[in-house]
Amino acid sequence: MSLFKNSMLALVAGGLAAGLLALAEPSFQEADAAVSNPTKLQSVSAFAKIKNKNERAVALFTEAGKVIQSPRCMNCHPATERPTQTDRMRPHIPLVVRGEGGVGAAGGLACATCHHENNFDAANVPGNPKWALAPIEMAWQGKTLGQICTQIKDKERNGGKDMAALVKHMAEDELVGWGWHPGGNRTPAPGTQKQFGELIKAWADAGAACPKG
Repeated sequence: MSLFKNSMLALVAGGLAAGLLALAEPSFQEADAAVSNPTKLQSVSAFAKIKNKNERAVALFTEAGKVIQSPRCMNCHPATERPTQTDRMRPHIPLVVRGEGGVGAAGGLACATCHHENNFDAANVPGNPKWALAPIEMAWQGKTLGQICTQIKDKERNGGKDMAALVKHMAEDELVGWGWHPGGNRTPAPGTQKQFGELIKAWADAGAACPKG
C-alpha cells in the first residue's frame, strides 16, 4: 500500500475516532487535562540511606508505583475486558474489548482501526506499533500497589518473565516507553523510562520486597 494511502487511512481513522469521542462526550479534552498527576520521580540515590534492604526495596517500588499506577499504565491494564482512556480512566469510547492477543475481539472493532504506529495528535488518538491491551492475568486496576507488586513477580501472571526479563521489559520496552510520549493532551508518566527502569532494577537488586496490603 502506498504511503499516500496509508496517510489517508490514518487521517480517516483518526477523524472517525475523534468524531466518536466528540459525540460521546464533548468536553473530553477539558476533562482529561483537568486531572492532576505526579510528574517527577526520585532517583535511586534518594533511597541509599535506607539501610534495611527490605525497607529500601519497598520504598523503591513505591516510587516506581507512581508510574505503574498512572493512567498511562492503568488504562491498558484494566480489570475488565474493556480498556479505559484519558487521565480520568473512563471506559473506552467507542466500545472495544480485549479479544485474543489484546488487539480487539474477532468481528468487533480492532485496536488498529484507530490506533496506528504513531500518535495522531490532530485527532488526539494515541498510537504505537505494539498497541494492545495487557492480558487479563496482568490486570492492575482496582488493586493495591502491594498486590500489583506481587503479581508482577509471579511468572504465572507476568508472561513468564524472570526478574532480569522483567527489569528489561520495564526499562526498554517500546510500548512501556510510550507512556512518557503519549501525545495529545495526555499527561505523561512521571519522570522518564530510564529513571523508572533504574528504580525497578534497584528494587530487584534489593530483594524485590513488596509493599504490604
